[in-house]
Amino acid sequence: MEEVIDVAPQICITKDNVQVEVDGILYMRVLDPKLASYGIQDYKFASIQLAQTSMRSEVGKLELDRTFVDRVRINDAIVRAIDHASAPWGVKITRYEIKNIIPPKTILQTMEKQMTAERDKRADIAHSEGERAALINLSEGEKTEAINISEGHKQRQINEAEGNARRIELVAEATATALREVASAMQHPSGARAVQMRIVEEYIKQFGQIITEAQTSVVPVGLANIQGFMAGFSELMTKAAPPSGATTNQGQGG
Repeated sequence: MEEVIDVAPQICITKDNVQVEVDGILYMRVLDPKLASYGIQDYKFASIQLAQTSMRSEVGKLELDRTFVDRVRINDAIVRAIDHASAPWGVKITRYEIKNIIPPKTILQTMEKQMTAERDKRADIAHSEGERAALINLSEGEKTEAINISEGHKQRQINEAEGNARRIELVAEATATALREVASAMQHPSGARAVQMRIVEEYIKQFGQIITEAQTSVVPVGLANIQGFMAGFSELMTKAAPPSGATTNQGQGG
């Protein structure tokens, strides 16, 4: 039958000279009652003493922080030490478990402050990293926005330039077409007369506007001025028109 023995608390000194109170539970089984009765006076007491001695030895190899994380290794080391020593007693040590490791109150307060400082440090680091990431994202967004705005301005200017160029091109083409039509119409007598009438209408219109807007009316000496203007224009048109004979010859050749 397996027996459970309570190992009383004891003071152990760690590698960094900190006193801790440690207790545990020892599990054992008597394999040979004769040896357990005559091989030793009290195998339970002896096992407890070996457990405490081994505990002090193992804890002394570790610093305080490591004693809380190396419990499994400490338990295994104690089991091996006690089992080897208790073999002549007809006793088998199955396992050992540490129950509590209690440091002094001052050490506990220091550890709590250290843990608090570590938590605050991690919180500050996380907060600063968050702010850093936010600033980076903000700057990247502003950079992208500025690039998009500049690209938009550039494209708008290109579109406006292309539109102005196309407008100028269309106006030039329309003007050239109109001039060609006018020149073609002036080659015929009826067309020349039409141009004369249009010029006379524009002359009269502009002359009337000048008289209406001017404070002082200026009137030509007589209608001879208009007649002289028309005679001069007719002479100019006659000189610009191609000879009638040349046109006829060209027609005959064709």
